[in-house]
Amino acid sequence: MLEERTESSRGAVFLTGVTGFLGMEILSRFLERSERHLFALVRARDDAEGSDRVRAVVEDLCGDGDAYRDRWTAVAGDIRTPGLGIGAGRRQQLASQVTDVIHAAASVSFSLPLEESRQINVGGTQRVLDFAELCKAEGGLRRFSFISTAYVAGDHSGNFGEDAFDLGQGFRNAYERSKFEAEQSVRAFAGRFPVQIFRPSIIVGEQDSGWTATFNVLYPPLKAFQAGAYPALPARPSTPVDVVPVDYVADAVFELANDPGAGGDVHHLVAGPRATTVGRLVEHASRYFGRRRPLLVPPGVYKRLLHPLLLRVNRGRRRKALQRTETLFPYFTMRVRFDNGRTRARLAEAGIQAPAPESYFDRLLRFAVASGWGRNRMSRAQAQQGESPKRHH
Repeated sequence: MLEERTESSRGAVFLTGVTGFLGMEILSRFLERSERHLFALVRARDDAEGSDRVRAVVEDLCGDGDAYRDRWTAVAGDIRTPGLGIGAGRRQQLASQVTDVIHAAASVSFSLPLEESRQINVGGTQRVLDFAELCKAEGGLRRFSFISTAYVAGDHSGNFGEDAFDLGQGFRNAYERSKFEAEQSVRAFAGRFPVQIFRPSIIVGEQDSGWTATFNVLYPPLKAFQAGAYPALPARPSTPVDVVPVDYVADAVFELANDPGAGGDVHHLVAGPRATTVGRLVEHASRYFGRRRPLLVPPGVYKRLLHPLLLRVNRGRRRKALQRTETLFPYFTMRVRFDNGRTRARLAEAGIQAPAPESYFDRLLRFAVASGWGRNRMSRAQAQQGESPKRHH
């Protein structure tokens, strides 16, 4: 049962993706820094199972699954099904209490077939937009906030500004294309209610503790590098690598989505002028792991000659590491730079800024190695308290 509409439940936030890496950090900001009620959409058979899943997330975040228990309600559903998998009556009740929708759920897989990516990222976004429209009809929607990605820029070369969108770019994978199409859907609703779009770049662990719940994008090549699988890389030393810690992104989303005076802008949550390069990351990782620096070779030469050779001569862990990172090779040769001037100026007023990756990179590597690249489980609460990961055999 939904709570009766009370003073405490008015102006509630409807949040998707709370079991995901960024979504859980956004959840923590609203629980820890506001008094607003959160309705968390989670994939579950019923609300009881959904509550168990959200409680596990809260325990991971805070060390206590019952923390803020009166401030959140789990809603069993699925963005892939009509009506979000929520009955019509309940959906209407929810809509009468919700004034802000933050859509963070998505598939971030680079290897998923395009139609499957579209079902989740485009179709799911459309269904959450439909729910936001119901919120508007039932009592007033203040804003719809969408977590997009800076990589809607696709293979664009040069500067990509916060007002840029369709510049005729191509896409490296189904993830980029489906997120571009999802952003198109959000933009189509901008005339019906206020929308806000957040475009983070590559999200990594927390800058102070190094903690991460997922080891994707940047982590597989770093793991392969530790294993000695990279005597050579298909990369240019000057290629920009724009990474941001998850706590910066969550802080920014909370600040901007929770600001009643914020407009319907697009916000690049990126390192921007503080972005690093492939060359600097390779040098840093080589020093950290005590490995010889790999040779950086033109991508075409690597793909035709070196990669097939390395797959033949490597066995076991090194071969698997090489195969797992093949889908990431195009990101070693990008020529795009993300302009975040508008958002950088706005967040500076709140004392929020994206740190230079070099300032926290060692902590990311330390946590990754200590956790066995995710094999040894550790909660955010434990990491922030300086505990060691628990080993699993």
